[in-house]
Amino acid sequence: MTELELIIDLHKNSERQGPGSEGDTLKALEILNLNTDKNFKTADIGCGSGGQTISLAKNLKGQIIAVDLFPEFLNELHEKAKKLGLDDKILTLEKSMDALPFHKEELDLIWSEGAIYNIGFENGLKKWKDYLKKGGFLVVSEITWITPSRPNEIEEFWNVEYPEIDTAAHKIKQLENNGYTLVGYFYLNQDSWVKNYYQPMQERFKDFLKRNNNSGTARKVVEDHQAEIDLYQKFKDYYSYGFYIARKNE
Repeated sequence: MTELELIIDLHKNSERQGPGSEGDTLKALEILNLNTDKNFKTADIGCGSGGQTISLAKNLKGQIIAVDLFPEFLNELHEKAKKLGLDDKILTLEKSMDALPFHKEELDLIWSEGAIYNIGFENGLKKWKDYLKKGGFLVVSEITWITPSRPNEIEEFWNVEYPEIDTAAHKIKQLENNGYTLVGYFYLNQDSWVKNYYQPMQERFKDFLKRNNNSGTARKVVEDHQAEIDLYQKFKDYYSYGFYIARKNE
């Protein structure tokens, strides 16, 4: 298996492929304060195995189109939705987020937890805006500095890994400059990283290595993920995912 295939294998059968929680999803929905009697057409872009998609389907009327590049995750989501009786509300779509098939002003709501970085925050704001109806909503979580300054070690790391990392003030300014109005903002607490994402991942390491014959590439995948965990534990007071809830201007 390639390294990418192994990474997918590690993250299969997990509720989420990144930091977050059902509570975070519901908090963002509460901030939106949507009309619960209205049918919404929603796209969950970069949905993974769809922990948040399920939460949206339970709490919104209308159809949710769950988009991801990897069929392994979409198949998981489809099976979960079927077991919960939500398969009539969730349509899975295997597409890249930079080549979406939506029509102009087709969607009421675009949701994307921990995934917009794949095409860049500002690029995503621009590309996805056309798909939203006027007055429609964009809800995304994005890696964000949560302090005005931070140690050089973590700043240099993120400036290499994802140069678009910035403070919430700057991200909000980007939203405003690209035709959105901020409705609300919060950032994920440490439980959303550790208890909901990193600890369950670490618990999968042993079985992952066993089923992949403890290969060198599999060990590298585990080592890389453990290094990510160690980095977060060391610098968790300086960065998180910020949840940005915004409305497309009229």
